[in-house]
Parts: sequence; C-alpha cells; structure tokens
Amino acid sequence: MSDPGTSIPHTMASFREAEEAIRRRCDLSPRVGIVLGTGLGRLAQEIRVEASIPYGEIPHFPLSTVESHEGRLILGDLSGTPVVAMQGRFHLYEGYDLRSVTFPIRVMALLGAEILVVSAACGGMNPDWGPGELVLLDDHINLLGDNPLVGPNLDELGPRFPDMSEPYDRELQALARSVAEEEGVTLRTGVYVSVQGPNLETRAEYRMLRGMGGDVVGMSTVPEVIVARHMNMRVLGLTIITDSCLPDSLEPVDVATIIATARNAEPSLAAVVRGIMARLSNP
Repeated sequence: MSDPGTSIPHTMASFREAEEAIRRRCDLSPRVGIVLGTGLGRLAQEIRVEASIPYGEIPHFPLSTVESHEGRLILGDLSGTPVVAMQGRFHLYEGYDLRSVTFPIRVMALLGAEILVVSAACGGMNPDWGPGELVLLDDHINLLGDNPLVGPNLDELGPRFPDMSEPYDRELQALARSVAEEEGVTLRTGVYVSVQGPNLETRAEYRMLRGMGGDVVGMSTVPEVIVARHMNMRVLGLTIITDSCLPDSLEPVDVATIIATARNAEPSLAAVVRGIMARLSNP
C-alpha cells in the first residue's frame, strides 16, 4: 500500500506483484473492470462477491482518503459477467501522481479485464440538464495539467503514442442507450472536463469550461480512461450530475449535498450498469 505523496513504482514487477497478491485471494478472471466514484460505492452491493480486498492489503495500491470512498477491491459476478470493481478511486488532489492514481487500472487489465466502466459524480454545465441526471460520456477534455503516460513507456502495456480519437467505445455507448431506454432512465450524452480540484470552480471558470465544449466537470475519470485506452481496453463512461454549475445562477454547494444527490440517483445508474452486464453475459 502507498500513502499520498509517495511514488508508486511504475514497473511490470510492481503491477505483477499486485496482480499475484489478488490472484492468491481469488482465481476469478474478470471480463469487466468497474470504477465506482463519489457516492456510487453502494453499486458493489449488486455484485455477487467472491473476494473483497482492502486496498491496504494489495502491494503498491494507493489508499483512498476521500469521504464516501470505502477503499476495497471487489471481485465477483454482476448479472452473469465476471467483474473486478474499485469501491473508491484516487485523485490528483489527494497528493498522488497520475501514475499512482491509475495503478489499479493497469492491474485490472492484467487480471483479464477487457472493458473498463468508469462512473463519477460531476457538476453540470449544460443548462438543459439538472442534478440527478445521468450522462453518458462521449468525449473528454484533460485540464489536469498532467498525463499518466508521461515518463518511460512500458511497451508491454501499450504504445508510446496511443490514439485517442475514440476514447469511449461506440458499441458500448449504443448498448448503454438501449438498456437505459428499457429501464426508463434518461441518459444524456456529453463531454467531461477533468480539473485538478479540490476546490469547486468559479463563475468565470465555468464559463470558460462551457465555452471550451464541456457539458460536465469533475476531478477524476480522464486519467483512468487514458490508461485504459493505452492498454487497448474498451471504455464506457457514466456520470451523475450532482450540482448545477451555471455561472449566472450559481449557488454554494457542499460535499454532503453532492453525495446525497449521487446516492439518490444511484438506483438508476445501478439499473443501467446491471443491464449492460446482463447483455455482455449473453451477446
């Protein structure tokens, strides 16, 4: 395990050590990796669990310091599909570098995951959308000021210059839309902007981000997606709008409200993810 401010080794040996420690606890070979973000950790209750491993018991794994992030790796079955799920993720603002933030994604892929599903809470900048709505990610803008691929490239994991023309898989998007329609869930489609945080943005910053083409804003997701695409994983991104970020009517918001909004919307997100997993188990 590693605390914020410490550098996690970015080597095949460190990834393999974490992988082997997990395999000693569970021999499941997951098809899908899932990242459960702020207020969304209870989706793990939908999984028929074979192993639940605290991050502190996995070599080199970071430790989550954020409220609502439980800090466990769950392996099991979700609607017939074998999955590995992060119950809590990591962020640049915690003091980790982006290689540390994305360390678990590397390990998920080595365990066998071919698909990554990322979920998160986010602020809504599109004036036509409101808190509690779900957004299907179609693209993103990286404003973190860093990239998890900076530094020596490990050719065993992926190419030096990975293509990002389609960060979010079109077929998985179509599947998500189909499931959402069946479940009666409204699913918006938009662009996610990733910023460093931990403060929320000013009115002028929201105007800038919206002007750049962003629909929602958050402090995560993009690093995991970059690393997943580097390893040729297919990616599906789903977010919950937890607060309205319209500069002309901006009101103060606190973390408790954000988490409560995410949890109120969680049943809809769970229904969509559960339906997607059922479809993947019966292609």
